Amino acid sequence: PPFDPQILLKKPTRPDPWARAETWRYTGPFTRWNRFKGAFPGLGIATVAFAAYCAYEAVFLKDEHNGGHHSVAEGGASGVGTT
Repeated sequence: PPFDPQILLKKPTRPDPWARAETWRYTGPFTRWNRFKGAFPGLGIATVAFAAYCAYEAVFLKDEHNGGHHSVAEGGASGVGTT
């Protein structure tokens, strides 16, 4: 008989003999969520620390000079207009 791919598709497939041996990869500590969580260790702590630093900088480290010596309008930082 000639080769017919439709006949092959209609045949019942055999179960994968390695399916039971491979299930450990997707259960327990190796689930998709657990692998995702382990991909970014320290991301939560780093985000909180960065937000705290930004808040500290905004509250306590304000520039009291309002532009001052190095403002671009005076030509100090850009170097334009200075001789």
